[in-house]
Amino acid sequence: MKILITGTAGFIGAHLAIKLLERGDEVVGLDNINDYYDQNIKYGRLQRGGILKNLEDGKNIKYNDLLTSSKYINYNFIKLNLEDRENIDKLFENEKFDKVINLAAQAGVRYSLTNPRAYIDSNIVGFLNILEACRHNNIKGLAYASSSSVYGLNEAQPFSTSSNVDHPMSLYAASKKSNELMAHTYSHLYNIPTTGLRFFTVYGPWGRPDMALYLFTKAIIEGKPIDVFNHGNMQRDFTYINDIVEGIIRVNDNPPEGNNSWNGMNPDPSSSPAPYKIYNIGNNNPVKLMDFIKALEKKIGKIAQKNMLPIQAGDVPSTYADVSGLITDLDYKPETTIEDGIDSFVDWYIDFFKITLKKQ
Repeated sequence: MKILITGTAGFIGAHLAIKLLERGDEVVGLDNINDYYDQNIKYGRLQRGGILKNLEDGKNIKYNDLLTSSKYINYNFIKLNLEDRENIDKLFENEKFDKVINLAAQAGVRYSLTNPRAYIDSNIVGFLNILEACRHNNIKGLAYASSSSVYGLNEAQPFSTSSNVDHPMSLYAASKKSNELMAHTYSHLYNIPTTGLRFFTVYGPWGRPDMALYLFTKAIIEGKPIDVFNHGNMQRDFTYINDIVEGIIRVNDNPPEGNNSWNGMNPDPSSSPAPYKIYNIGNNNPVKLMDFIKALEKKIGKIAQKNMLPIQAGDVPSTYADVSGLITDLDYKPETTIEDGIDSFVDWYIDFFKITLKKQ
């Protein structure tokens, strides 16, 4: 297949692109390489995928300036904002994709408290441009990133895609819920198969520097204290990157059809008579924050200094994914243990930053 992956300088997109390339798909990657976090990591991900040419910061590369990789002959990359409607339309019109996987977005719950407009521009306006381009270019399936954050004030666990999610706790979460609603509209009106993927705390090599595992690892190695929110009374359904990628690929290969048993008198939010579906992708095994920290301390060989702090605005104390939909429809369940996942991340971190550990 010929697949557009947006967000290929990002954590999930970079891993996904390589996996699809290795199985023989043709991939066009798109990213704006913004400065939300360290761009060196973003460039490092691109170089790992074979994008070896220098990319000019702060400038959109026009459609006809696609950069061709020297490592994978079936991989092209374009530096572009989702909000750039004109060039998004040109890209779709000329490349004639079979499928689209939209992972580009402004991420982060806490950042949304201080920079709300970035979420509207990228996650709402940008996503609309993707939907419109899919509509006008005979796209056979759109998979897109949602988030466990949409569960908001929900307390019944595990979080189920059949539950109502109308009480988000951040604009980031609201933007992801909006994506699900927008996608359903296009599935209903234009018969575009769309699948929303609610990711649960993704971690692993090449992970984002604003995420807990990266922050904790850096601080512990440098002998600095870590911030432990809600006084450690948190738990997360940490999901390893390889498991996330496998889930995306299975969804991409199996676009949804309409649910013939859907009942408007008792509507299931995760499906529709239209070709529309929502899945959780989580480990289905929440880990207590203090146990997570202990596993990290064991791998690094140092005890963390801990600042015990109250919960932050927009955060939820617990996440726990019901993945029964993945199991039933796609015969898949993430299963990487937290110990194995942390080991892989720390090994990558040490190698990337050329660190020699001095254990206590």
